[in-house]
Amino acid sequence: MIADRIRAALTAPLADLGLVVEDLSVQAAGRRRVVRVAVDVDLADLASDDTTSRIAPLSLDEIADATRVVSDTLDAAGTMGETAYVLEVSSPGVERPLLQWRQWRRNVGRLVVATRPDGTAVRGRIRAVTTDAVDLAPESAAVLTLPIAELTRARIEVEFGRVDDLDDLDELNDASEEDD
Repeated sequence: MIADRIRAALTAPLADLGLVVEDLSVQAAGRRRVVRVAVDVDLADLASDDTTSRIAPLSLDEIADATRVVSDTLDAAGTMGETAYVLEVSSPGVERPLLQWRQWRRNVGRLVVATRPDGTAVRGRIRAVTTDAVDLAPESAAVLTLPIAELTRARIEVEFGRVDDLDDLDELNDASEEDD
């Protein structure tokens, strides 16, 4: 399949930038193809015991660098053959569901709504993530440890005044408890 060949061709060049292919699709669009590549930060260099550090989102410069590398790689490898194509390179974005531990890990500190198997939703801030579980801090409860495999759905909530430091979150939680 062409998507598998493209993913294989992009793995090493993107790794040189500290990035991985998060998602890839190839769709026919008339006489052309549309190649969509979502890239994100590679977590391979993250210490195995680091469950709480913040991962900065990709900058526009990093996306531009990735776009050049993807374009050059596709052209040099001849992966697309003679077929004209339109290339779109982006980061996954907040609208994408959190399905795997690495997606959860990249969002430590962000507000999320996760759905349990029984259908109940938990809204809280991601405090820590291991390969198997996520610690969520709901606004009005103690930190919950939830197995990632058991969550049926999870999405980041967009915040316009996000807390930038987990220590700031602790101070806000302490202050709200004192007010009660």
